[in-house]
Amino acid sequence: MAGFVQIIEYRTSKPDEVAALMEEFRAKREADADGPAPVRGLTCADRDDQGRYFAIIEFNSYEEAMANSQRPDTTEMSQRMMELCDGPGTFYNLDLLDRMDYS
Repeated sequence: MAGFVQIIEYRTSKPDEVAALMEEFRAKREADADGPAPVRGLTCADRDDQGRYFAIIEFNSYEEAMANSQRPDTTEMSQRMMELCDGPGTFYNLDLLDRMDYS
């Protein structure tokens, strides 16, 4: 199984605004339907550390993820997201080795 996952760890006191921004980005990207895009995305809140969040974004490949990162709309969304965060985010770049789907 090939694939690539990027995890963005961030803190925010404005989670609803971040969620709205991510939904706006997803809807626009889906409507445009051009260029590389994520396969799926998850947003998670840390139950043990209020205000700490993770965006987990899956791509078909590292190359598609890097091409996505170079897009102007991705850069703009990332900048807007960081403005809503309480400090800089931490990025983790992971090769996807296996995925198990449970029914």
